[in-house]
Amino acid sequence: MRRSPLFFGFIYSFIGIVFTYLAIQSAQETIWNFPTLILSFVATLDFGVAIRMFIFHNKLKNIK
Repeated sequence: MRRSPLFFGFIYSFIGIVFTYLAIQSAQETIWNFPTLILSFVATLDFGVAIRMFIFHNKLKNIK
């Protein structure tokens, strides 16, 4: 069974929230340390993919 882009949008949103939480927890003295920046970067990519999946779902829905 194929999964819809909406499903993947929610999955990527959840993963982005998890990485954001981990980035907040890893910021001890300052946010300018390596692990915090990497986790924030990955969270940003996940949210970007989630937004693209939601847009793609709307385009598919409008075509049908």
